[in-house]
Amino acid sequence: MSSSLRKLRDAACEAWLYGLPLIEMATTRSRLARRGSQLNTLAHVRDLLDHRARDVTMPNNDTLYSSAQLDLSQGPVTLVVPASGDRYLSVALMDAYTNNFAILGTRTTGPDGGAFRIIGPGDAADGGNIVRSPTNDVWVLARILVDGPHDLAAARTVQSGLSMQGPAHAMSPEFAERSAPWQDYFASVDTLMATNRPPVTDLALLRRIALLGLGTGSFDAGRFSAAEAEAVALGVGDARQQLREFARNGGGVVGGWSYPATELGNFGQSYAFRAVVALVGLAALTPEEAMYMTPVCATGVLFDGTQDWCLHFAAGEMVPVDAFWSLSMYEVTPDGQFFFTENPLNRFSIGDRTPGLAYNADGSLDIWIGHNHPGTARESNWLPAPAGKFRLNMRAYLPRTALLQGDYRLPQITLAA
Repeated sequence: MSSSLRKLRDAACEAWLYGLPLIEMATTRSRLARRGSQLNTLAHVRDLLDHRARDVTMPNNDTLYSSAQLDLSQGPVTLVVPASGDRYLSVALMDAYTNNFAILGTRTTGPDGGAFRIIGPGDAADGGNIVRSPTNDVWVLARILVDGPHDLAAARTVQSGLSMQGPAHAMSPEFAERSAPWQDYFASVDTLMATNRPPVTDLALLRRIALLGLGTGSFDAGRFSAAEAEAVALGVGDARQQLREFARNGGGVVGGWSYPATELGNFGQSYAFRAVVALVGLAALTPEEAMYMTPVCATGVLFDGTQDWCLHFAAGEMVPVDAFWSLSMYEVTPDGQFFFTENPLNRFSIGDRTPGLAYNADGSLDIWIGHNHPGTARESNWLPAPAGKFRLNMRAYLPRTALLQGDYRLPQITLAA
């Protein structure tokens, strides 16, 4: 391969990964459009998610969700956040590149709520409680803690206090999805980049991928020669392979757990990492809001459900948080995404709020994980798994300094005795 074709191949690889968050955000928006949802309008999910929820990879089973897709090119949107008292609440505002440019709620704006005016990159800022978005396309995602089945009605009352006022209109047209041929994929990335201008701090990458002509709104796949088109296709294949390997193996591992990078949720120039999160953990919060830890076994992040596993916490060594923690169970889809799995307990996560959780006499805690029933005595602490491969995710909301700085480490998951 000539040096010019090699450069084009490398550019296609980088550009495909760079554009994936844009594509995943647009795909999420398109799914809502098919259901008749309007832009700049809040939609409330009034029940906890279960195995039937397939819109966003790796959901949680701890909070009620409220969501809105914004188009700020039509003008500002006002978001009213209710008072939540002692209940955990967060409202993440994500730009088109999946960065959390603001998180409102318990940690940042306090328990008393308020009204916030969200404006686009070109709008003038006036008045109080202004939140400026770097892109016109925004995803608003609220999480409201439910402290068990008895608490659902009270959590819904808080959720009903979330409201939004703005110019409602139809969703944007559908875009190519990540599995699309490169010609369609890059045409959609081009349009999305033109609508949501990249930050100036991405200029070095934008110069590296300039060979593709993205971001003008006039991408032309037909301008490439046969040899050039082959180089682009090879570059896209390289990107997909990189994505699969990273998603399978996770990042840096300490004591059997992969801990989040500091740039999670606000990615800066970590483009490959951002692409992986868009695939396996879209809408992830920043570490100071919530830490997501993935256990790793000898074969990577995927465990075997036909084996029995145990997570043992010594007395006094529970996850240090100011809100709550939970361990969620996910089955694996053929395209590498993760969703809850149907099980006889209708239990999709287990954690510090699980009803009936049984501690040992010395104050320690054992969580039993696997497809096979662990026996009546252990059922209260059982997290059921599918019969095949599964992935786990530990969430720690409002992590304390010991967890954030690495002084506390989770115990390793081992085969059960």
